[in-house]
Amino acid sequence: MFRLTLLAGLPLPLVVSVCLLNSVAGCAKKIPVEELSTGQSGVEIIDQAITTKQSDWPAWRGPAGDGVAPDQPLRTTWSQSDGVAWQANVPGRGHSSPIIVGDQVIVATALDDQQKQSVVSYDKHDGSERWQTVIHDGGFPSPRSIHKKGTNANSTVASDGERLFAAMLNSDKIFVTALDLDGQQLWQQEAGAFNPKFGYAPSPLIYKSLVVIAADNQGGGYLAAFDRTSGTPAWRIARGNVSSYSSPAIGTIDGREQLLISGCDTVSSYDPSTGELLWETPCIAEATCGTVVIAGDRLLASGGYPDKETVCLSGSGERLWANQVKLYEPSLVADNGLVLAVTDGGIAYCWSLEDGEQMWRKRLGGNFSGSPVVCNDHVYVANLSGDCFVFKAADSYELVAKNSLGDDCYASPAIGDSQIIFRVGVGSGANRQESLICVAAPE
Repeated sequence: MFRLTLLAGLPLPLVVSVCLLNSVAGCAKKIPVEELSTGQSGVEIIDQAITTKQSDWPAWRGPAGDGVAPDQPLRTTWSQSDGVAWQANVPGRGHSSPIIVGDQVIVATALDDQQKQSVVSYDKHDGSERWQTVIHDGGFPSPRSIHKKGTNANSTVASDGERLFAAMLNSDKIFVTALDLDGQQLWQQEAGAFNPKFGYAPSPLIYKSLVVIAADNQGGGYLAAFDRTSGTPAWRIARGNVSSYSSPAIGTIDGREQLLISGCDTVSSYDPSTGELLWETPCIAEATCGTVVIAGDRLLASGGYPDKETVCLSGSGERLWANQVKLYEPSLVADNGLVLAVTDGGIAYCWSLEDGEQMWRKRLGGNFSGSPVVCNDHVYVANLSGDCFVFKAADSYELVAKNSLGDDCYASPAIGDSQIIFRVGVGSGANRQESLICVAAPE
């Protein structure tokens, strides 16, 4: 990577030429982040009700943001003729994972040829399309600014039970858009400038009366929070000039509420009401994609690029154990004292949450982008060839089933009301069609 310090002493025309050739590296345009405090914004943070149901999967990584679903009847084996309740076509492309809110299944998607970014709703019972709302028309980034595996709709929608919140990169900025459950736009706010290296990926999360987004980027990264009723910016804090792709997580640990995110060579903790930095621990890597997992009084995170590390921290950021395994795109999941992981290259691991002891290691096969979810002490995870592996969340490896979904699967599944909803691709090239597949438990 070219850095300005390496260009010192070169003739100006040569410096300019190097910068043009390496515009995604050290010479990327830096845009100062306009920080905002709650004192300046005047936004009051209150314990506003969240009306999602126990049977919902209302945001990225589910109801608790950790990839674990409440126990419920669920299939472990299925086929197109046995267990698939419905299948629905999704227009365009997106890695936005499905969410379940009431009787709706909702995804974000992008039609690249028309430069439209949309949110689409389907009926949970039969897969029929209920509504489709375009939230951006035009303003797409250059294809050179999007990773070859990425899309213009990577971020998963979040819901508070009354509204839907989508975060999108458009017109070199991040916008947060709120819709009601009928798809009507309530508000749209610019979060800040964004200089993409490989596009935008983080998903929004809900805290009290706020919706919070992350936007780490090489032009000037930040976290920002908005009042979820009005869209008024509540606070914004700078995070440095590094491109990273992780979504924030939130939870109570060590007796205090913490907003947690990996990337920029740290795991960092913030006060979710104000954005104030509580602590940060150097670890993992410059760029990460996975979301921090809260497991009791411990935090788990992995990544990334260019370094390799999986780490377990205390609620105050103390290192408890670590290893040199890397999960770049998939997130970790923890269940019953075990940490379960599937690497991008298709190797599954199980470690003890207590001390990091490796319980087992197994090559599943294929490559993975989606994150594992757990229900009924079973792990569900799909690879990029469209195969869903189901294995026991136990201290010894036991494969339960390997089920075919389609020709690819980049998104993570949603679980609710005894249904598993997958977003898959069928076909390839110009003939590829994205679909939602609903796997339902027997009545």
